[in-house]
Amino acid sequence: MEDVLATTDGIIDVHGADQEALVEILREVNEVSGHLSREQMQRIASRLSLPLSKVYSVASFYSLISLEPLGKHVVRFCQDAPCHVVGGQQVWEALEHELGIPFGATSLDGEWSLLTTSCIGACAVGPVMMVDSDIHGNLDPQKVREIIARYRGEERSGGIV
Repeated sequence: MEDVLATTDGIIDVHGADQEALVEILREVNEVSGHLSREQMQRIASRLSLPLSKVYSVASFYSLISLEPLGKHVVRFCQDAPCHVVGGQQVWEALEHELGIPFGATSLDGEWSLLTTSCIGACAVGPVMMVDSDIHGNLDPQKVREIIARYRGEERSGGIV
């Protein structure tokens, strides 16, 4: 835990412990650690002279910041209306089927987390999902199977085909 807090301190130091940089600090700590632990939020609150409730409130507001450990691959599916009306329900069901987990869960092997998110900003190519930091649009159940297969292949061949 000390090395995680040292990393957190390093990120805070880069931003000069500036309260105005709270969102960026939270984002960077989340990116490095995979999620924000209570201890990390306490350290951020202390170093920025903010109440823990403020840090928690900001961290829990953003869907790309996680307060729980996530899988190696994180799938975020847009749940907003534009994606829903162009086949979102079928894609939703295909994702749950393909990954074998419901939305909001992480697979037992720790490989996959399946989450919903608000607009990804690619409404013109909905339904849309992000896998890790990659955006995939114009989805249908077949494309979901193909995309997930590529990420599974990455684990065996060392890169997405």
